[in-house]
Amino acid sequence: MTTRATRSPRRRTVAALAVVLAVLCGFIIRLVDIQVVNAEGHIADSQELAFGAVTDLYGTRGEIVDADGEALATSILMYDGKLDPANVGPIEREVDGVEVEVPWDQVAAEMGAITGQPAAEIMQIVDDALAADAGSRFAYLQRGLTTEQYRALADLRAPFLTFDMHPQRTYPDGAVAGNVVGFVGSDGEPLAGIEQIENTCLASANGQVTYMRGADGVVIPGTEVETPAVDGGTLQLTIDRDLQWYLQQLIAEEVQNKQANSGAILVVEVATGKIRAAAEYPTVDPNNVDASAASDRGSRLFLASYEPGSTLKAITAASVIDAGVATPDTTVSAGDYETFPNGARVGDFESHPVLNYTLTGALIDSSNVALSKFGEMLSADVRHDYLERFGVGRGTAIGWPSEPQGVLHPAAEWDNQTFYATTFGQGYTMTSPQVASAYQALANGGLKMPLSLVESCTLADGTVVEPDLPEPEQVVSKEAADAVTLMLENVAVQAQMADYIAVDGYRIAAKTGTAQVAGSTGGYKSGVYFTSLIGIVPADDPQYIVLTTLDEPTTIKSSAANRQAFQKAMTQVLKNYRVLPSDSQTPLLPKTL
Repeated sequence: MTTRATRSPRRRTVAALAVVLAVLCGFIIRLVDIQVVNAEGHIADSQELAFGAVTDLYGTRGEIVDADGEALATSILMYDGKLDPANVGPIEREVDGVEVEVPWDQVAAEMGAITGQPAAEIMQIVDDALAADAGSRFAYLQRGLTTEQYRALADLRAPFLTFDMHPQRTYPDGAVAGNVVGFVGSDGEPLAGIEQIENTCLASANGQVTYMRGADGVVIPGTEVETPAVDGGTLQLTIDRDLQWYLQQLIAEEVQNKQANSGAILVVEVATGKIRAAAEYPTVDPNNVDASAASDRGSRLFLASYEPGSTLKAITAASVIDAGVATPDTTVSAGDYETFPNGARVGDFESHPVLNYTLTGALIDSSNVALSKFGEMLSADVRHDYLERFGVGRGTAIGWPSEPQGVLHPAAEWDNQTFYATTFGQGYTMTSPQVASAYQALANGGLKMPLSLVESCTLADGTVVEPDLPEPEQVVSKEAADAVTLMLENVAVQAQMADYIAVDGYRIAAKTGTAQVAGSTGGYKSGVYFTSLIGIVPADDPQYIVLTTLDEPTTIKSSAANRQAFQKAMTQVLKNYRVLPSDSQTPLLPKTL
């Protein structure tokens, strides 16, 4: 039988449990209300009591490297030091195991010793920020701090000093390939050269971290949300850095010695069409763009077009041989000045009697009259077609911004003079890469490879993207191309320049060009020329095209101005690529019959 005494404790226990359960249910209901039902409102309330912050995460712009992977353009880490003026003040620091208070003026002096700023200047930065806004939470201590400065400042452990990290573009070899690589602006935007052309490969994408912090500036744990940055890709060029450096020194010396406006040396690999060097002077140092005149910050090599002159006589020779109307030994009778049946007048650079020139001899003596007679063996339409095949008027596959296509008027628009002028490199315009491309086709058995500056782009995820280039094009038969290459060998050994451009142990093929320069008001300038010298090395096993140009040299005004630069450039190319010497001599062909 249950008594009153035993029922009372049980009732009290049940009552206590009921109270506990009621309280617990209240907590659960409130928790659900806070975290589920009214979560957004409570988050908004908390944000009003905390301080939101965003830190940018900078992606790194991709490197530009040469054919061997050596950096031509890269990015280094720089830091922007930021102060929290509202929280600036003394800091606690442990000295010999004892906590001491370091006053703000001493902290400012320690910062200044690292950044190179007077302590008073740093303190003024804080005072100015607070004067503008008593609750200011941001002011720059200094932007563009080096890694060493950043580490030293971080070691001060000042809670009111934080850092933003970002990359900055730098060019380890300065002006080496400066006109090709180009440069970026202070805001990181690409402004010229490969930096601009290949920005799709090189560009990075920034990310950010958002977080909440308390009134003391401390980040509230668990509030960080990160959107990661994406780095740019690595762009590999076909350029050989060491060869580029040497040739830039060489052309700088030659331009100054010959008192020319500018000059360039271009090296193209015969089998591939890859540009191994594109040296220019004047040039630009991408690390210090303002030190160069605005006109020197681009690339004349890829942007300047001119009448190629005598260098393109080789294309006339290839055309008539490929068409089957002439051979290297075919002859024409030519004086040094003649008037043709249609009234056109053509003269040679040097006086000579009437000679029975072979096609080879016409190239050796660079006779405009003889080349005109060989050229008229083909119709204007056929010769126009051959010029197009060799790239005249078609630009290149390089894709340089504003690169001229070159001017080649339709054959139907050629007047009487132009009909003959086009046989010896006048009446149309080309860029230096186009001229080199035409010779690449001759040296490569008539197979014209698209010129290229870019090897590949390796994206941040490891994907390798190669350039989309046009298919190679057979512009003339191998027999015709080989015949002209041998004829150009004879130019190199039988023309007046022979002793000046010879390289011991190697067979070379070469041709000069002394082109008239168009005047600003029409016609040609008087007494000045755009001179060039182009060659195939070695001629018996063609591997490289070397082209040198000088714009209006004055100490020597003809293509003879290019001899020294050409000979030195060829020699360096052969050394650089360890090309084996020739094991035979150039077979001599008759100049006249």
